[in-house]
Amino acid sequence: MSDAFTTRTLAVTTGTKEVVVDLTADCASFLREVAQGRSGLLNVFTPHATTGVALIETGAGSDDDLLAALHSVLPADDRWQHRHGSPGHGRDHVLPALVPPHATLPVVDGELALGTWQSVCLVDTNKDNPNRQVRLTFLG
Repeated sequence: MSDAFTTRTLAVTTGTKEVVVDLTADCASFLREVAQGRSGLLNVFTPHATTGVALIETGAGSDDDLLAALHSVLPADDRWQHRHGSPGHGRDHVLPALVPPHATLPVVDGELALGTWQSVCLVDTNKDNPNRQVRLTFLG
């Protein structure tokens, strides 16, 4: 595979509660190894029907606010037609329509070009599946 296109899959344990997992350090580490000072694009993708990728501030409560907002928009109750799994699991399958399963981000001189308070995060509201994958792909 060309140096211009490099991909790696991260294993992420999300546990049995709804979480926002900060992947920014993993993305930076990947780019240090593969970008070698080049500019390009980093694609972050999660191949699951019940997870998403968000760019948000973490550590100041925004991650909890995001989960609370998702609860308001997508309540975990019996309104959903998709009914396997734990109660309200159907809402987890709607999540990727609101928090997409991917993000494509600029890389400048080998570093992720995020805004001051932006973090790259995996959003997982599915309590039934504690093991997730995230694919990082650098094109540069």
